[in-house]
Amino acid sequence: MGLTSSSTGFGANEKDIILNPENQGKLIALAGNPNVGKSSIFNALTGLKQHTGNWAGKTVANACGSFIYKGEKFTLADIPGTYSLYTCSKEEEAARNFICFSGCDAAIVVCDASCLERNLNLVFQIKEVVPKTIICINLIDEAEKKGIVVNSHLLEKLLNVPVVLTSAVKGIGLEELKERLLNEVYKTETAEQEIIYSQELADAIILTEEIIKPKINKNINLKWLSLKFIEGEKSMLNAISDFLGFDLSKDEELKLLVLQLRKDLTQSFNKASVSDITISQIIKKAEKTARLVVSYKKSDYNTKQYKIDKILTGKYTGIPIMLMLLAVIFWITIKGANYPSALLSNMFSALELKLWSFFEYINMPEFLTDFFILGIYKVVSWVIAVMLPPMAIFFPLFTLLEDLGYLPRIAFNLDKCFKCCSACGKQSLTMAMGFGCNAAGVVGCRIIDSPRERLIAIITNSMVPCNGRFPTLIAIITMFFVSVGAADSSFVSTVILTMVILFGILMTFFTSKLLSLTILKGVPSNFTLELPPYRKPQIAKLIVRSVLDRTLFVLARAVIAAVPAGAIIFLLANICYNDIALLYYVSNFLDPFAKLIGLDGVILMAFILGLPANEIVMPIILMAYLSEGGLRDYQSIEELKCILLNNGWTWLTAACTMIFSLMHWPCSTTLMTIKKETKSFKWTLISFLVPTVLGCIICFIITCASKIFQFVF
Repeated sequence: MGLTSSSTGFGANEKDIILNPENQGKLIALAGNPNVGKSSIFNALTGLKQHTGNWAGKTVANACGSFIYKGEKFTLADIPGTYSLYTCSKEEEAARNFICFSGCDAAIVVCDASCLERNLNLVFQIKEVVPKTIICINLIDEAEKKGIVVNSHLLEKLLNVPVVLTSAVKGIGLEELKERLLNEVYKTETAEQEIIYSQELADAIILTEEIIKPKINKNINLKWLSLKFIEGEKSMLNAISDFLGFDLSKDEELKLLVLQLRKDLTQSFNKASVSDITISQIIKKAEKTARLVVSYKKSDYNTKQYKIDKILTGKYTGIPIMLMLLAVIFWITIKGANYPSALLSNMFSALELKLWSFFEYINMPEFLTDFFILGIYKVVSWVIAVMLPPMAIFFPLFTLLEDLGYLPRIAFNLDKCFKCCSACGKQSLTMAMGFGCNAAGVVGCRIIDSPRERLIAIITNSMVPCNGRFPTLIAIITMFFVSVGAADSSFVSTVILTMVILFGILMTFFTSKLLSLTILKGVPSNFTLELPPYRKPQIAKLIVRSVLDRTLFVLARAVIAAVPAGAIIFLLANICYNDIALLYYVSNFLDPFAKLIGLDGVILMAFILGLPANEIVMPIILMAYLSEGGLRDYQSIEELKCILLNNGWTWLTAACTMIFSLMHWPCSTTLMTIKKETKSFKWTLISFLVPTVLGCIICFIITCASKIFQFVF
C-alpha cells in the first residue's frame, strides 16, 4: 500500500502500523541511496509491485508490505531513497524521521556493489540510530561485469553487522537476507557501536548524554540524540521535540552546555560547524572502509559508460540528441497510432449500431436514446479510440528510456536552462512525463524537493502537449502546412510537430522564469543528480508497468471526465431556444473575443467544452459547423480540410488554433490532480489561468502582426 508522508515523515497508516505491533510483527526499515535497487528488494521480499525506475527520486512516499519467514511476520517499510540523514529535501526528511523515530526493530540498508564507498556514508549514520542493522549489498551481478569485488566477510568484521550480497532481479541472496534478518531481530545483545568521531567530539557526546539521560523516558539511542543536540540543526530538533512530546532544547542546563561545547568544537576544528565536522569524519571512515573491502579487476571498468555519457550529455551533442530522440518517439507514436485508432473507431461504430438496436428493442424514449448514444457514448468512444493507441505506444517508449537510465541525462542536459529560470533541473523529468499525460507529469512533480520549485513545475506542466492534444495538432499540421499524400508528409509533419513542442518547452522556460520573479520568488535550490549506470530493460515488466499502471490509469480518469462532458455537449446541441440550439448562442457570444485571438466562437467553445478531454475538441468543432446533434467523425483529412475552409479557416486560424491548443488550460483530469497534489484551490486556479492568459496573449500578437503585414503589403 502506498503511504503519503506528512510533515514529520509519517503517513496515517504508518502510525497505525507503528502503534499496533500485534498487526505488524517485526517492523523493518528498508533504507538506501536512490537507484540501488531498494524497491526491487522490497518487491522480491513482499510480492508487492513498487515501481522501480532507473533514476533518483522514484520513491517519494513510504510504502509498506509484509512477508512471513519461518512462521515470523515482518513488515517492511520502503522509505524514500536518501544519501544522508542530514536532510535537505522532503524525501530525505521522511526517510530520516522513519529511521530515527519509528521504533523499527531493525534496518536493512541496501547498497550498490559498484559504488559502495558513497553508500557507506548512510550505513554509518543509520547504525548510530538502529543498533540492529543489516547491510544488503545489491547489484552484485552488475559489479561482477565491471570487475568489482566486495569482500563481504571483511566488511562484516570491520562494521560488526551482518552483510549479505544480493541481486534482487536474479533472486540471488534473498533467502540468506531473510535468514540473517530473522537472526538479527531476535538477537538479545547488540555489540557496542564503534565511535567513528574524533576524541573531542566523543567526549562532548558523553557530557551531553549525562544531562539528557535522566530526562528521557523513550526508547532512543542517547549517544545519537546527544550528537543531534550538539549539532543544533533546527529541522532535527523540531522532529525530536515532536517525538518526545516536549522541547528538551529549551532546558537551561542543556542549552548552556551545548552552546559551550559547540563553541569549543568549532574553535578546535578551524571554525567548521559541528555538522560539517561529523559529516567529514563519517566520509573519511567510509572512504577508509571501502578501500579495505573493495577491489577492482579492471581499472577501466567505467570507461564504456563514460564514453557514452560524453556523447549523450556533451555540451554540443547532448541537447541535439535529446531533440532527435524526441522526434523519433513522436514519429513512431504518430505512425503507429493510425491503424489501431481506425480499428477501435470501426469497432465502436459497429457497437453503436448494436446499441441503437438494443434501445429500440426495449422501447427507450428517443431523446434518452440520443442522449446516451450521440452524447455520452460518442464522446467516451472517441476519447478511447483517439487517446488509447498513442498512449499505449508513447508510455512504453518513455518507460524504456527510464529503464535504460536516459531520463537523468535529460535532467542533466536541461539543468542549466532551468537553473537560469530559477527552477529545478528535475522539472525536465516531470515535463517529459507530461508528453504522455499532464496529470502524470503533475504527480511526478513530487520528486522536486523545494515546494516553490514544485509549484513552478506543476503550473507549467501543461505547456507541453499531452497525447490528448497530439491528434488536433497533427491534423492541423497535415492539412495546412504539409502536402497531403506526399511521400515525405509523415517526416515533415514530425519535424513541424517537434518544432511546436520545442516552442512549448521554450514557453515552459519563460513562464518558469516569470513565476520565479513574481509570485514564486526565490533562488534555485541545489540537488544531487546521480547519473545511474545504463541497464538492460526488463521488457515484460516494462510493458506491464507502462500499459497497466500508466496508460490504463490515465485513460480511466479521462473516460470518467468524458461521461459528463458528453452529456453537456449533447444537451447544448439539442436544447433549443427560438429554434436555435444553445450551442450556437454560446459560440456567438464567444465570437468577438475569439476573433481577437485568431479563432472563432465555435473553436473557442470547443476548447471550453473539451475541458474534460482534449481529444474531443475537433469533433465538437465539426459538430457545430455541420449543425449536427452529436459528435461527428471525419472520414479523411481532405474532408476535414474542406469543412474547415468552408467555415472560414485560413493559415492564421490554423496557426492560432495550434498555439491555443498548446497554451490553454489543463484538462479536468490534470486540474483535479493539481488540486489533490497542492491541496489548494488558489494554485489550481493559477495553474488554469497562467497558460490560458499566455496563450491568449501570443495568439493576439500573432493576429495583430498578421493584420499589420496584410495592411502594409
